[in-house]
Amino acid sequence: MRTSILLAAAALVLSACATATPYQAAGNNSRGFAEQQIEQNRFRVSFSGNSLTDLDTVENYLLYRAAELTAQRGFDHFIISDRDTESKDRYVGGSSFGSRYGHSYHARSYFGWSYFRPSYGWGYGYGYDPFFDSLDMRQITRYQASAEIVMGKGAKPADNDRAYDAREVMINLAGSIKRPEA
Repeated sequence: MRTSILLAAAALVLSACATATPYQAAGNNSRGFAEQQIEQNRFRVSFSGNSLTDLDTVENYLLYRAAELTAQRGFDHFIISDRDTESKDRYVGGSSFGSRYGHSYHARSYFGWSYFRPSYGWGYGYGYDPFFDSLDMRQITRYQASAEIVMGKGAKPADNDRAYDAREVMINLAGSIKRPEA
């Protein structure tokens, strides 16, 4: 009984992590959009995705939130005065033996092999290593985009390539916006 409850809980946790971050306000998990008002018509807007949210999606969600916020505040267009995109990389991996027993790092050299287990520290060995021959490392990347926007009324300035019509952005990006499932 206890094992089935633990397996069900693990499956629930894994299924929650198996999808890209939807278009949503950032909550306790800090994934989603957020904004901060700086002046009456100036905001800092950001969108942070999980490791399954690609760069294009993060940037589109940022633009969509900027447009949505602009329309909600009664403005017609926004100008991006500053924009930044960050990526955070981490590497995970292990072998079938290592990952089961808390192995988090393994290095092979001409002289032997070494490994790190969180509960025990570093270990070293020489010669043939039957457990760590198939080390599988992979890179996991998370993206976060942020922009400072200035909102305005009327038509967007035609001579500014950082100016966006809020309603046009929302119409053009609406098909790519994935909201949380109810």
